[in-house]
Amino acid sequence: MLLLATSSLFLPSPFKLHRYLNPSSSSSSHLIPFSSSLSKIITPLHSHTPKPQPSPLFCSSSPSLQQQSLSFSQMQNDSLLYSRAYWVTESIIAWNIDIVENGFCSLLTSKDASFTISDNQIQGEDVKIKLQEDRSGLPAKVVEKFPHIRGYKAFKLPPDSDVKSLLKSQLAVAVYDSDEKCRNCTGLQLPGVLDELFSYNGPLGALYSDEAVSLSLWAPTAQAVNAHIYKYPSGDDPIEVVCLEEEDGVWRIKGPKSWEGCYYVYEVCVYHPSTLRVEKCYANDPYARGLSADGRRTFLINIDSDELKPDGWDNLADEKPVLHSFSDISIYEMHIRDFSANDLSVEPEFRGGYLAFTLLDSAGVLHLKKLSSAGITHVHLLPTFQFAGVDDQKENWRYVDTLVLESFPPDSDQQQALITAIKDLDGFNWGYNPVLWGVPKGSYASNPNGPYRTTEFRKMVQALNHIGLRVVLDVVYNHLQGSGPFDEHSVLDKIVPGYYLRRNANGFIEHSTCMNNTASEHFMVERLIVDDLVHWAVNYKVDGFRFDLMGHIMKSTMVKAKDALLSLTKQKDGVDGSSIYIYGEGWDFGEVAKNGRGINASQFNLSQTGIGSFNDRIRDAVLGGSPFGHPLQQGFATGLLLQPNGHDHGTQENMESMLATSKDHIQIGMAANLRDFMLTNSDGKEVKGSEILTHDGSPVAYALSPIETINYVSAHDNETLFDIVSLKTPMDITVADRCRINHLATSIIALSQGIPFFHAGDEILRSKSLDRDSYNSADWFNRLDFTYNSNNWGVGLPPQEKNENNWPLIKPRLADSSFRPRKDDILAALDNFLNLMRIRYSSPLFRLRTANAIQQRVSFHNTGPSWVRGIIAMSIEDGHEGFPGLPQLDPIYSSVVVVVNASPKGVSFVCPSLQSRSFELHPIQVMSSDDLVRSSRYEALSGCFLVPQRTTAVFVEPRKM
Repeated sequence: MLLLATSSLFLPSPFKLHRYLNPSSSSSSHLIPFSSSLSKIITPLHSHTPKPQPSPLFCSSSPSLQQQSLSFSQMQNDSLLYSRAYWVTESIIAWNIDIVENGFCSLLTSKDASFTISDNQIQGEDVKIKLQEDRSGLPAKVVEKFPHIRGYKAFKLPPDSDVKSLLKSQLAVAVYDSDEKCRNCTGLQLPGVLDELFSYNGPLGALYSDEAVSLSLWAPTAQAVNAHIYKYPSGDDPIEVVCLEEEDGVWRIKGPKSWEGCYYVYEVCVYHPSTLRVEKCYANDPYARGLSADGRRTFLINIDSDELKPDGWDNLADEKPVLHSFSDISIYEMHIRDFSANDLSVEPEFRGGYLAFTLLDSAGVLHLKKLSSAGITHVHLLPTFQFAGVDDQKENWRYVDTLVLESFPPDSDQQQALITAIKDLDGFNWGYNPVLWGVPKGSYASNPNGPYRTTEFRKMVQALNHIGLRVVLDVVYNHLQGSGPFDEHSVLDKIVPGYYLRRNANGFIEHSTCMNNTASEHFMVERLIVDDLVHWAVNYKVDGFRFDLMGHIMKSTMVKAKDALLSLTKQKDGVDGSSIYIYGEGWDFGEVAKNGRGINASQFNLSQTGIGSFNDRIRDAVLGGSPFGHPLQQGFATGLLLQPNGHDHGTQENMESMLATSKDHIQIGMAANLRDFMLTNSDGKEVKGSEILTHDGSPVAYALSPIETINYVSAHDNETLFDIVSLKTPMDITVADRCRINHLATSIIALSQGIPFFHAGDEILRSKSLDRDSYNSADWFNRLDFTYNSNNWGVGLPPQEKNENNWPLIKPRLADSSFRPRKDDILAALDNFLNLMRIRYSSPLFRLRTANAIQQRVSFHNTGPSWVRGIIAMSIEDGHEGFPGLPQLDPIYSSVVVVVNASPKGVSFVCPSLQSRSFELHPIQVMSSDDLVRSSRYEALSGCFLVPQRTTAVFVEPRKM
């Protein structure tokens, strides 16, 4: 996902309301006009007409709402288009409204949604209930759950109100004056009262027994629910339409065993606030475990059936790669399709899918084996659940002729034009467009119908575990692709409208994540998230979860999820929950910022939870600037002060300060970004990590445990590491220098305390032709080549939509053939990366398990205002004669020193505190193919370390035997 979005861009206002009310305004936004010339190059496997897609940014609505809105214009204040009141408990409604003298407030209901407004009166109500203002205000528990309505007035219902029945109707609250004329009215948001009355922990989804198949659906506001049962995944009429019966908000039906292997769709009759109508919504089961190829029907699959388990599946928990501690984790992030879509050693029918991971002699799997052997422990897979944006039916995909793309110059705009024309019709998308969280994506399966998604996903997990790699799933619980009653990708908002998606003070859906924010502060949303995680852990035996935009999820949800996973055991569940690691993006923005909707799972709120979050501080300090700043802004590794690129970084003094500050940020990151770690800063002061500040005054460090920090310099978002290095460094340096900088940046991450994270291809100089956001840039810009012949540099200007502003910077670089690495550069980069991982795992000193151990053992030298520019020197001490009292962790080395030289020149660095020691270059670097690193030296008499340009050298002190 994008690292930042701005909710204010999407907040509706009365002036923007027409965009919500006119469904046709965006109905063709994804249609691609094909010119005759393009049609010769872009070919579908079979003829296919794309379907119009609703805009993802706005709630679905019906044309009738546009017509009704004309009468609302007569209202000078609020109207039923908005839901500005909150029904927060069974007896309390919160509304930020003043009552005129002798006026009163009432709740109105209409089961058939027939409210009309004229002459200052609301007509069409079935029930009208007078409310009493409670001048003591909202209860503390309500304010805690909904902090954004702190200060709203509280209105109480009479104690004999039939609340459960009322909630199935269109609802409004209205303020009347003494003449009983309506002066203000609004709809209501219901999650508070639904949580109080209908929170439920029983079975949901499809349950299987020897005699029957049972369905359960939580839908407390529905007026009726039917299930349409189909024999086949598409076509034909239902073989049955059955009516479910409700008890306390849960609708149930017990069907025959013959339903197993069939498909079904729910028909939910429910009032929907986006249309102001009672709608008949057709939706998949939120607890679906299988789908039809077109995604329109839920597949009745008994996931516990032995027929769906690969050989040895039940024993996989005992065959998992050994993991002694979360501190031993290192993560390699990869997209399923990227892994094999262009791998000619993979059978064509397996390319881009789950089964490619099962081919042990393919180029990609051989590459993963190298990474695993060197120390990588976890493969993080980008979204694998059912997402929108890629048709699961491969016969509908469109392609661009690769030979045509290869015929254009490296800086041409023709490649991106052709790719853009089919970007919504091909087989590629990152997948951050969730539709159903609990079903494997069908486009990665050999057949999207039937049980193949399940069996092939399991085979993938099993195969990765067997080559020494645990599996992390990228989960996207912060938003959903669809909303409203008509969007084909809408599920949850069809079943309990207005509950699952977070809404603003006007009642419109929040979009700060990019679209349709979910609300984990609501009980059944949180329950669905936790249930889904347990499902993937138990039924697919995955080993970890990475949370997209985790900061938009409540901290309590994350803690409950962690506890639920931790409770899983081999004996009871077939998995060891204590070995499942969770981490995510702790960015704090949008409506949840500063705990605006409750205590959220942001970086600063997660300390002491053992949940990891991405450390953007070390990324920005190493590379320079931020993903949202000027692309030429340099950082510690990319030439700031030491090799300027011509960009205006201010005065010499300013650049000196920026470089020193970057060093401080990197050093605290290398100490696992620990909040209380003490070090000497660039001013010569002893400070805590939390006292080192970012440019906006926020603390750099926030973690209390090393496993709470994910250190990284590149990920799927933004440019690849090689690309950003190629942008930020001077144009006249050599490709060999850029390769060294790529490796230098990686080395900082690999040798830091905390958990290192690498983007697939960092180790082979991967390029996306300088694309800053390749989420929908097809296989062409996202290619990985595990034959090491190409790093994919210079395959055309990256897509215009996200990159056009930078084209003037990009074009001359792509046109310059000297920027392109050769195969021997790629192989050297791989060899250096593998050596880094081998070094990390050669000593437990690189993987300390507690904050106390890091504080006791890790020290930084070359600090204070007189530091040698471009040098970071870190020592890690083990128990030995010079450090009595420290427990011995490493039987081979008593001490380790890491010296990072980001300068374009070799440096001699004297460290008096490390004089007269027995340091020598790490034996792995002694055997390196890198001539420069092999020339690194330590002189005991003076305590001088000699490190060549753009090199990270590791020195070790062998124990005296």
